[in-house]
This record gives sequence, structure tokens and C-alpha cells, in this order.
Amino acid sequence: MGFRCGIVGLPNVGKSTLFNALTETAAAAAANYPFCTIEPNVGNVPVPDERLNEIARIAASAKIVETQLGFTDIAGLVRGASKGEGLGNQFLGNIRETDAIVHVLRCFEDGDVTHVEGRVDPVADAETVETELMLADLESLEKRVPAAAKKATQGDKEAKVVASVLGQALELLRAGKPARLTVPAGDDEARALAQAQLLTAKPVLYVCNVDEASAASGNAHSAAVAAMAAGVGARAVVISAAIEAEISAMDAADRPEFLSELGLTETGLARVVRAGYDLLHLITFFTAGPKETRAWTIERGFRAPQAAGVIHSDFERKFIRAETIAFDDYVRLNGEAGARDAGRLRAEGKDYVVADGDVLNFLHGA
Repeated sequence: MGFRCGIVGLPNVGKSTLFNALTETAAAAAANYPFCTIEPNVGNVPVPDERLNEIARIAASAKIVETQLGFTDIAGLVRGASKGEGLGNQFLGNIRETDAIVHVLRCFEDGDVTHVEGRVDPVADAETVETELMLADLESLEKRVPAAAKKATQGDKEAKVVASVLGQALELLRAGKPARLTVPAGDDEARALAQAQLLTAKPVLYVCNVDEASAASGNAHSAAVAAMAAGVGARAVVISAAIEAEISAMDAADRPEFLSELGLTETGLARVVRAGYDLLHLITFFTAGPKETRAWTIERGFRAPQAAGVIHSDFERKFIRAETIAFDDYVRLNGEAGARDAGRLRAEGKDYVVADGDVLNFLHGA
């Protein structure tokens, strides 16, 4: 089960620098001119989770396997992208293939780094990109909603659902608001909205790329972005892409001291990855044994058979039950044997909703 976040923004805001640091590679060329990134670069990034190491220690595992989140570095957008300006059509198509948008905004002053609009105003930059996405969605819905409404009058039940939920999204867009503020009436409407693949329905994380001095507490630009994000159903985090690039090139042993000197307790990238994980409503469960301890990603609300299916489709199809230990119990009781002896290992059936941090062992038919 793969989840991907598309890294977007205007040219020269730090997208590729962030991507390089995230993936600890030089796969994306970071240069000071528009459209440096033409083909989207894709990288998988481990999700930081200290619980994994703790479980592996107790289980005496020979190997640790982290769960990962995918990031795609997408070409910079310019005004008019919805009409095909710049690399507009490619840009919009690449976003459509992602599950969430990580929107990098320039929140630093630097005369040596050009800005495509000739000024530093991250809120205006965000509005430029959001406007292009809304225009693309508007063009799509102004064709689709009337067609669905016509089918609905002819008794098509599915078309009635589509016309209702997409009609609500269309009204929001006409009012200058993103489709993610649409509130589906039920599961059928939520499914119809998801299938529409609207660009502005995707969850958004604004990444405020600040200068080194502002990495710990942000600045006036990042504060303005945070206020804007709150009003459009999005989230915001502060990082310094330049610092993150420097950290990614260091030996792991040297990073804590470097972070401490900057007044930071963790890397900005850890916050970005964790925020992206939360943005997609994802949780982690674990499997543990002498061979390996592994973290697995599922959507919040998954039941035990669905979680088993992430490991192997046969596990879901032939699911019998899940032996479940909460993370806190696993640590407190020193592993599976202690949890079993204390009565904290539970046998859960098909209706069990997996909780974040569960340590699971799935029993299935041959």
C-alpha cells in the first residue's frame, strides 16, 4: 500500500532542495532557475517512529524495517498553468496522481535567489497555485455536474449522488474556496468525491521554507502562512530546507549536536514526514519476531483483515483472527510472552479496528 505526497510550489522556493534532503540523494537537480525539475522525481522516505526500535530491542530482532511515505518532486508552477502555461498540463497531471499536496512556500529573503513574481509573499504564492488548481477543477466540474444532474432526473441513483456532492464542490469553487471544504453527506458521497480526483480536494500541507535563523521559531512570513492555512482546512510546518540539506549530508552521530546548536529538537524533515502521515489519516501497526520487526502503514479505521491484507492478500482472504498487544503493554511487559502471561494479549476477530501502535500477529488458513 503506497501513499504519495506531491511536492509543489512556484519555481525557486526550495522544492528540489527539500526533496533531496528528504530522500538524502541528489536525484533532483536543485538550481536557481525555473523548470529545473521537468520530470517528477519520486522517492520513498522512512517515517520516523521511535516505537519501532523499542519493539525490535525487546523482540531481539535481527532486522528493522521502517514504514515509508512516498514523495514526488513536481515541476514548478507559474500563473496560467490551468490554461497550459509553462509546464501547466504536466504539472496538473502529476498532482492528480498523488494522495496529498506538500506545498513549499518561500518564507525567506535572499537577493541572490530569484523569485518568479519578483517579490517574497508566501501567502500570495499559495493563492497563485491554489487559484490555478481551482480553475482546473472548475473547468472539469462545469462539464461534469450538468451531465450528472441530467442523468439524475432520469432516475440514475448513482448520478444523483455525484450531482449532489460535486455540485456542492462546484459552489465552493465558484465562491473561491477549495473543494476539500466539501462535506459529503455519507459514504457514497465521499466515494464519489474521491473518484472525481479534484485537485483542490486533496489534503494540503504548507511547508514554510525559512532562513537558518528562523528555523526554530519561524518568522512573520511563516506566521502569515499558518493563519492562511487554518482558514482553508490545511496545515503548516516550518523548516529551513538549506539546514535540512546540510543535516542530510552529515553522519547520523553528528546530527543531534548540530540540531541542539540551532535550538531544534528534531529535524524539520521529521516534522514534514509525520505531518504528511497525519494528513493522510494514516496509522502504524507492527509485526515483531526474531527475524525482523516491521512497521506497516494503514488508513485509520482499517479492520484487522484489511490490515492483514497489507502484508499479503492471502492473509486477508483467509483471515482467522489477530493476536493483538497494545504498544504500551508490549513494552511494559517486555514482549509477547509477558503480555500473554499477564492476559494483555487479545484475540481479535474480523470486526476489530486496528489501533495505532498495535503489535499484531495474524492467524490465517492455509
